[in-house]
Amino acid sequence: MNTPALPAQPDALQAPSPPALDKRDWIAGLEKGLSIIECFDDANPRLTASQAGARCGMTRTAARRYLLTLEHLGYVAGDGKLFWLTPRVLRLGQSYLESARLPRIVQPFLQRVTAGTQESAYVSVMDGDDIVYIARNGSSRAMNTGYVLGSRVQAQVTAAGMLMLSMREPAWLEKWLASHELKAYTSFTIASKDRLRIELARVRAQGWAISEQQLELNYRGIAVPLRDRHGDVVGALSVTMPMGHESSEEAVGRVLSVLRETAQAMRNLI
Repeated sequence: MNTPALPAQPDALQAPSPPALDKRDWIAGLEKGLSIIECFDDANPRLTASQAGARCGMTRTAARRYLLTLEHLGYVAGDGKLFWLTPRVLRLGQSYLESARLPRIVQPFLQRVTAGTQESAYVSVMDGDDIVYIARNGSSRAMNTGYVLGSRVQAQVTAAGMLMLSMREPAWLEKWLASHELKAYTSFTIASKDRLRIELARVRAQGWAISEQQLELNYRGIAVPLRDRHGDVVGALSVTMPMGHESSEEAVGRVLSVLRETAQAMRNLI
């Protein structure tokens, strides 16, 4: 590509460290109750008490008590044997989207990106090994596709995720690579750790990322870092688009400057 590259960026994006907590303030029951909620996923939408206990590291009896309590509170439903989450669980995520500062700040800027590129625009953050989409904007047509708010995606198969991974310290990244199996979603997914290392180094050096058909065929994503006023990376600003007949170079030339300018305009407000 002929697009000018940015200089290498510092290791600004660090895994957040929880504050120290006095043992007297620790509520183990809350931790276990949340772990029960988190043990449900797309591969395990319905679980018995025994299965939930095995996934959370607790006995069947303990898991059943937590499940019955969550059922009483409306977060879980059951038929006497199997349990599953209810829509009430969405209140937990909605509370973040409505109360957190970042999703509210970025929304007007996402509208600017959509107007300037005619593509769906997103802000995402890292949470564990995944990226989570916390804000989005797009045309009525585009809003019917793409990622919904709160969607979680493995970081290495999206432009935003590759960008944020590339900003980690090398030692952290090597540990991450050593402990993860790279899943192939399409024939274009980077499933080789050596190849991923090379790609992440390239992303880090140029300061932006492009991902094509790694998660879904015929779709492309382009992302730039979203920094706060101190220069620390707090997330990624990105667009996704159908690939159509536009080349990679043409797509980057059309949207990258808009993303960079918008990210810079947000910097003093974050």
